[in-house]
Amino acid sequence: MRSLVIDGSMTIGLLLPDERPTGGADASRAMERGIPTYVPAHWWVETANALLMAERRKRATQADISESLLLVRRLPVITDDETAHRSGVETFSLARQYALTIYDAAYLELALRKKSSLATLDKALARAATSAGLAVLA
Repeated sequence: MRSLVIDGSMTIGLLLPDERPTGGADASRAMERGIPTYVPAHWWVETANALLMAERRKRATQADISESLLLVRRLPVITDDETAHRSGVETFSLARQYALTIYDAAYLELALRKKSSLATLDKALARAATSAGLAVLA
C-alpha cells in the first residue's frame, strides 16, 4: 500500500467501543507503519459530528468521546487542501457517476488522485471505489 485515504465512517468505527471493523485493523497498522494517510478537510467536521451523535445516542459516554477527540487529533493524517477546489468538477462528476453524495465522492476523488487505498465502512462508497479500480479496506 502506497498511501491511504480514510473516511469518517472508518474513523468512527475505529474509535467507538461498539464497533471494530475488520478493515480497521489494516488501516490502523498502515498508519502505525507511517503510510501517508490523507483526509479531505471536511473529515474533521464529519468525525467530530459523528462522535457528538454517538454521545447523544448514548453509544458512548462523554468521557469516551473526549478521549476519542484527543485520539483524532493525534492521528497521523494529512489534510488535503485541494479537495474543495475539485468539488465543482471532478468530485461532482464522480458523485453523479457512482450515485454518491459530494461528501463521499470527495473521498473517492482524493483516493483516485493520490493513487491510494480507501478505508471506508460505507457500502456505496466501497462499491464505487472498487469499480474505479481502488483497493478498499472495509
